Amino acid sequence: MSYCILHRPPPPTYLTTIIMRFAVISPFLAVAAAAVSKLPPNAKFDYQIGGSYTPASDVRVVTRDRTSSPFNSNSTSMYNICYINAFQTQPTERAFWNQSGRDALLLRTKKGKYFADPDWEGEYFLDTSTDAKRSAIAKIVNGWIDGCANKGFKAVELDNLDTFTRSTKLLTKANNLALAKLLVAHAHTRGLAVAQKNTGVELGRDGKTVAGFDFAVAEECQMYSECDAYTDVYGSCVLEIEYTDNNNAKTVFQKACNARGSKISVILRDRDVVPRGTSGYSYSAC
Repeated sequence: MSYCILHRPPPPTYLTTIIMRFAVISPFLAVAAAAVSKLPPNAKFDYQIGGSYTPASDVRVVTRDRTSSPFNSNSTSMYNICYINAFQTQPTERAFWNQSGRDALLLRTKKGKYFADPDWEGEYFLDTSTDAKRSAIAKIVNGWIDGCANKGFKAVELDNLDTFTRSTKLLTKANNLALAKLLVAHAHTRGLAVAQKNTGVELGRDGKTVAGFDFAVAEECQMYSECDAYTDVYGSCVLEIEYTDNNNAKTVFQKACNARGSKISVILRDRDVVPRGTSGYSYSAC
């Protein structure tokens, strides 16, 4: 199996040389030197964050929610990605964020109310505006990343990186990149690759060069003519998802397949990404 070519690591420093030499002695050092699992380029992909099911036999990349288990994790031919809502809350986590001082990590509007995502009911933005808050958020999310690694996932997808574009200037690009950098660094110590989710135009190359992302997950980039923002940075290390509820969805999807289907993984899914067998389910791949 071939793999996407990830960014080359910097030349070893004296410290990293010592870590590599003594990794066999110390389990901690061995983790610090963990090799990152690479995304297989243009492998058939299934996006299952709305519920797990057995994918088609020729699927080689599967994304599932962090609360789920990876598919056939013992197979060397299967690449499992763990979805984490890293920059805002999930509707089912309201009680979690209201406990133990975590409430202070939720972004407030200028009127002091929780900053709610207008498109996804019950989801609230996390406040990435200070070093202290970013460190506290990272401590929580890094625990979830550890859970993904322990289950056998090979990568993580950190969703809602783009909250700074929707926060009425309460958050900045630099704020979210700083948190992303903390999360990516931790994931790499666990041998996990990390996906930049959307925000290709807004970040340019900064997602890769500043935060350290390894590949990209791009939603509706054909629909909004943004795909070059991802492929120019990540080459074949891109997973593209178009959705059926957009106007002329089938035409948009076919154009995506014609333009990039021979180079990257491109799929068409229902907006709620429900499991196969559920009303509304839809899945196509180039």
